[in-house]
Amino acid sequence: MKHNFVLVHGAWHGGWCWRRVAQALQLDHHKVYAVTLTGLGERAHLLSPSINLDTHINDVINLIEMEELHEVTLAVHSYAGMIGTAVADRFGQRLKHLVYVDAVVPKPGESWSSTHSAATQQQRMAASQASPSFSFPPPDPGVFGLHGADHGWVMRRQTPHPGNTYQAPLDFDVQRVAAMPRTYVSCTQPALATIDPSRLRAKDPTFWNGAWLPNSKFIEIKTGHDAMISEPHVLTQILLDCAGA
Repeated sequence: MKHNFVLVHGAWHGGWCWRRVAQALQLDHHKVYAVTLTGLGERAHLLSPSINLDTHINDVINLIEMEELHEVTLAVHSYAGMIGTAVADRFGQRLKHLVYVDAVVPKPGESWSSTHSAATQQQRMAASQASPSFSFPPPDPGVFGLHGADHGWVMRRQTPHPGNTYQAPLDFDVQRVAAMPRTYVSCTQPALATIDPSRLRAKDPTFWNGAWLPNSKFIEIKTGHDAMISEPHVLTQILLDCAGA
């Protein structure tokens, strides 16, 4: 059986980061769409203060709409956990499975920044305010556990991230999102500190007032944050398993 996959990158990245996973899925004749969010990757020329969280949510919803996709396995990485949660809430009838790849898992009313330290929040907002495009710069890919050629590959491609996505709150219906089959993929070697709160939430029986754990799975990969680059074959198999579930 052939499946539909939509892959959404995290901060500073673009659709390019999914190349190895996308190629593996396409070789198996699945339909694969690796979104590049507005203002990032090859769309970096569109970077501006007008980009916000809803811009990126609509990037994904509109792709699903325009490609007339149904039964979608939606994989969201890092920051894009905000987007995946919103798409499941607003457009869940078109999804089959939601895969959080070392991603943010918010509570209703939270922003991407909500689970970050005060120092991280201040640093990113100060950088945004100092930038003409209201954006903040990428970190060294070493924090994602990348080295050698992979480190250089990501270093050359990362672009500043739109600052108005950072503190934007997301309201959603917990029960509606929880009705969607979900898998959380935790990347632990090295573990990216800003994702630690979400990893804990994905195993917490009280999270979302008890609604999170039912209908969800938790998988750990012993690799860094950019698993689609450092462990593409393992992640591809997880996505295939989720699509077939």
